[in-house]
Amino acid sequence: MAVITDPVADMLARIRNANIAHHERVDIPASRLKRDVARVLKDEGFVKNVEIVAGAPRDLIRITLKYGQHRERVINGLQRISRPGLRIYTPKGDIPKCMGGLGLVIMSTSQGIMSGRQAKRLGCGGEVMAYVW
Repeated sequence: MAVITDPVADMLARIRNANIAHHERVDIPASRLKRDVARVLKDEGFVKNVEIVAGAPRDLIRITLKYGQHRERVINGLQRISRPGLRIYTPKGDIPKCMGGLGLVIMSTSQGIMSGRQAKRLGCGGEVMAYVW
């Protein structure tokens, strides 16, 4: 088994690949960080369901992907912004918008993992983790 140096990038790549292949769901090795990112995706309406599946070697996060009425993708793109080699931080007044406000900015703040909209409402900046549109 290979060591993954960026678990969030691996999670986003798995979701992107399953979405492109029109899979119903995708299983990801669980961690608290990935669970919180998946929760934000569900709260913002980009995925249908998120559940934790208990397993023998380790738990899994099962994400049920969401598609439109004619199987069009709800998630059109995922992009990792801050990475282990180059962290991107932003103050509360400069929180970016993705796709002019139509997309989702996932941020890690002192209050936890949340959307950029929620971080702006609470008045806290932090690390810009990913864009989803």
